[in-house]
Amino acid sequence: MLTLADRIDALARSQPDAPAFLGDAGALSWREYAERSDRFAAHLAALGLAPGERVAVMLPDGPGVHVAYVGCEKAGLVVMGIGPRAGREEIRHLLAKSGAAALVSRAAMRELDLRALFSELVAEGSPLRAHIVSDGQLEAHDACYGRSQAYGGRGGVGASDVVGALDRAELAARRIGAEDLFLLNSTSGTTGLPKCVTHHQARWLHFHELAVESGELTPRDVFMSLLPTPFGFGLWTAHFTPSALGAACVLLEKFSAEAALAAIERQRVTVLAAVSTQFIMLLNSPAWERSDLSSLRVLFTGGEAVPYERALEWEQRTRSLVLQFYGSNETGALSRTTTRDSQEKRLTSAGRVIESMRVRLCDEAGGEVPAGEQGVPACRGPLACRGYYDDPAANAKLYTPDGWMLTGDVARIDADGYLAVVGRTADFIIRGGKNISGPAVEDAVASHPAVALAAAVAWPDPVYGERVCAYVELRLGSALTLAELNTHLEARGTSREWWPERLVVLDALPRASGGKVAKGELRTDARRRAANA
Repeated sequence: MLTLADRIDALARSQPDAPAFLGDAGALSWREYAERSDRFAAHLAALGLAPGERVAVMLPDGPGVHVAYVGCEKAGLVVMGIGPRAGREEIRHLLAKSGAAALVSRAAMRELDLRALFSELVAEGSPLRAHIVSDGQLEAHDACYGRSQAYGGRGGVGASDVVGALDRAELAARRIGAEDLFLLNSTSGTTGLPKCVTHHQARWLHFHELAVESGELTPRDVFMSLLPTPFGFGLWTAHFTPSALGAACVLLEKFSAEAALAAIERQRVTVLAAVSTQFIMLLNSPAWERSDLSSLRVLFTGGEAVPYERALEWEQRTRSLVLQFYGSNETGALSRTTTRDSQEKRLTSAGRVIESMRVRLCDEAGGEVPAGEQGVPACRGPLACRGYYDDPAANAKLYTPDGWMLTGDVARIDADGYLAVVGRTADFIIRGGKNISGPAVEDAVASHPAVALAAAVAWPDPVYGERVCAYVELRLGSALTLAELNTHLEARGTSREWWPERLVVLDALPRASGGKVAKGELRTDARRRAANA
């Protein structure tokens, strides 16, 4: 099976000057994509990074992050993908969990000094050996900072200085195969800090084939992906499918509804990928009425329940079709809607189950439920990952006793094979399509000295679907505001996505019969407060 790097190299020969990416920094051609990833691969290998070592990549959305991923693939290195909004605590955790030997990033992101963090980690005994500091485009002048002169010292070495340092055949022999581990990315679990999901290219290339069938995609399409690259939705819509087709992909370094609408019109985008929150923000934008969106024919969305009324409004106003895949970072897709489905099926279900994924519904013990009953979706198929990286305890919870991979949802499947999600079992808050771990938020909030006990639940929101709401019980004589709490979380290095957007202070949090916080009562209370706000 051809890998993504193989396909990009072939496109560099067959259509060298055609655009691979279009974005804020201009266009990147297929030839430039191949050449920059070649240079970056040689640079990484010349730094002494051995095949199979992990390289953490934390870059904003744009061509550079894709160059970095493909460069690592060509050098035989595994990417640890870190989202551009990750906070200090999450970054430290993912670097340690993956055992990353190098970090690729800007010098600073969102006022977080990544050079200083690299130095701190090295001083603490981290296996990190090199820090490649980039403006985000991964051009030849990017510098490498290391813990010793052997890796560039503090003076830095340019990537162009090491091109040709390795024999081409030697570099080619390092390349990752389609069945090999090529990427780790993070996923919000129901407890603690993120886990690392393992990815091999074959799963995403198979996903690509299903996407082409679903949306009737062709090389003539112009894609626009509004999703962060490290995560599953962003991987297939920006990293894999456009390159596998040889189609251009439009990227924005930072999302805004106005910028996205302008880019759709300017680049004549035909296939848009956005979580529900994003397409709702486009619909709500004052710029909508003056934007020409006539080029659009397909919107791939999901990440959370797709709101029927707004999806219907999208189709009516753009005359494009709303499609989705249902699944998770771990499972890949379990079901999908297609251009051949009726509008009712497309907008009221998560689509027909994918035959090759052998989807079944399970009870709490992992056994299969009788036909017609609801249960937890589980699967065994080619789109699934191979479990969590170096995490036996988490893997034990991910699978049923007989080896089927579980989701965190409750669903039903009708007689025609269409799946509908009816609820969740996992303790997630889904904000704008991003799973946020309730217990991770609680751990962070509870670190404030005024907090005696904390619980995090979803606060309903018409745009984001859900926002993070923290319920707290304070220590005697203490007081706390939302601003004070988030100032504390910022100083602690907590990822901004985990910061509560609502704070409710109670004299005592309600308890269930077993002594645990009664989160069901809090969710009901949050819905009531949101309705009355």
